[in-house]
Amino acid sequence: MTLTDERLMGHARAVRARGSAMPPDGMPSAEILDSWVRCMQRGLDSAAPAAITVVDAAELAHRRERAEVARRLAQAELETLAQQIAGSNFLLAFADRDGVILDLYCDNRFSMSGSDAGILAGSCWSEALCGTNGLGTALATGRSVAVTGLEHYFLQLGDISCTATPVRDAQGHIVGVLDASSYFESRQRHTQALVQMAATHIENGLFVHQMRSRFVLAIHPRPEFLGTLSAGLLAFDEQGRLQALNARGRHLLQGLDAAPGTSFEELFGEPFEQVLTRLHRGGDRRLRDMLGSSLVAACVSQPAEHRTPTAPPRRPAAAVAAAPLEVVTDDPEVADAFRLVEAALRMKVPILIQGETGSGKEVLARHAHRASGRAGAFVAVNCGAMPEDLFEAELFGYVGGAFTGARRDGSVGLIASADGGTLLLDEVSEMPMHLQSALLRFLDDQVVRPVGGTATRRVDVQLLAATNAELDDEVAAHRFRADLLYRLNTVRVELPPLRLRRDFAAAVRSVLATLDTGTSIDDDAVERLAWHAWPGNFRELRSVLTRALLARSGHRLARVDVDRLLPVASPASGSALRQGASEMVRREFERTGHSVSQTSRNLGISRTTVYRHLREARGEA
Repeated sequence: MTLTDERLMGHARAVRARGSAMPPDGMPSAEILDSWVRCMQRGLDSAAPAAITVVDAAELAHRRERAEVARRLAQAELETLAQQIAGSNFLLAFADRDGVILDLYCDNRFSMSGSDAGILAGSCWSEALCGTNGLGTALATGRSVAVTGLEHYFLQLGDISCTATPVRDAQGHIVGVLDASSYFESRQRHTQALVQMAATHIENGLFVHQMRSRFVLAIHPRPEFLGTLSAGLLAFDEQGRLQALNARGRHLLQGLDAAPGTSFEELFGEPFEQVLTRLHRGGDRRLRDMLGSSLVAACVSQPAEHRTPTAPPRRPAAAVAAAPLEVVTDDPEVADAFRLVEAALRMKVPILIQGETGSGKEVLARHAHRASGRAGAFVAVNCGAMPEDLFEAELFGYVGGAFTGARRDGSVGLIASADGGTLLLDEVSEMPMHLQSALLRFLDDQVVRPVGGTATRRVDVQLLAATNAELDDEVAAHRFRADLLYRLNTVRVELPPLRLRRDFAAAVRSVLATLDTGTSIDDDAVERLAWHAWPGNFRELRSVLTRALLARSGHRLARVDVDRLLPVASPASGSALRQGASEMVRREFERTGHSVSQTSRNLGISRTTVYRHLREARGEA
């Protein structure tokens, strides 16, 4: 028995001693064993704490920018996954190709348990540093992987189960990884399948974006599956030479020489131009490959110069995930919010923006920056994703050598980076209490002093804060300072959720235009979308429309294109959604003896929302 074998057996015995479920032979799967071997060869000590490193805010911003398109697509999928596994004490993350977490969503119960220690935006979870874990091992192997409980190499992670899937670009290179983690006892059997499906959605969107100057065809043996994840995607240049294909396309063409440079005719026995003309005219979509297999095809993207002259030039569906959401203000409440913010800018007072996740808070903040005419930068800080021990240094800056791991030349800090511009504190309710007092001092004097330094600097910053929490309740629970709320609350606006917006149809068409300017949507398709509750708001809407665009065959989205992407609903559920919500608020208002604050607390909505529903219940505009 080799030394490595002995160490493996010893590690397995330690795992069994702590009660982890093990196979009858006393050893985990070969995949986990291979990972343990790699960890041992790197000299990792399974009984010691994992050496989790966290990059600073500037490096995190650089990595997010480098993975911008994949990250935007991933954010939509994280929203969808959060709804699918809600209530299971989960943490969802998207990391870049090095294992550095770019974005995460965390269930409050998971966060409060302490199981998420070290799982932060900017933390690196590569296998080389953190041993066997879903995210790092998926990157190390290039395959989807599930790591359950004490299959983690570091015993301290034995309470967590995680499943992760790599995300590849059009050329097959890994650009990131999607991960879902939960308590060991809360794991769900179907989570791995959901993560794999979400990763495929990201890959398909990324494929269409990267191949936007090519002809992209979707293929499948059955026409009803062309718009699903089981369809293959093939990209050809103008001469009909294959440029790229996704994993499903490679599987469907198994046995053929489906390599870059292979001609369309070598694969399907027909001239490329002839098939394109047929597809564009809505003719026969059937193909037969050179091995005799029958397929159907649809053209899902093509170069701008080859698009139909009657339709405006189209951008690829996936590219838009990174495009800014067009501002739609036909809803009176939204229009009032925009007007109030613009008026507040002239007085240079702090502005608090409230609304559900994905309801457009950052869109309003960016509009405020543009409307202000300020020459400085727009700097957005996600307070919920900032490591608590580095928060003050990242916000106020630090001098070289101020703390272990600090850069030699120091950092100017995010507030000073926004000098002359706009600073958005997103998820401000997540700011640690001890830093709230520091922010309050800054609001009083607009002066920053870097950590470890003595020199101060006066800055000119327009401050905006955004939250989906009810800050009055946070104050009552002693999680947020009342005096800071008074300062931030100088001007407060609330954005309604998408399901309650009176300009819903205009909002849908605006989002669609950012995704594909050459595609329109039928009125009955918009009506079907209106039946959905949209818990993810605009982020969820962008995800659904992106999927519909990848599946459609013409230049219009019909009801059938969106119907298959949404849960079963009845017309009454959408058309009566606002009325039902208003009636529920009215009944609770009556039950509490006409107490707006009590109604707000009982229903978990803001007082502004209570007032709006009461007006609507009375039939007022």
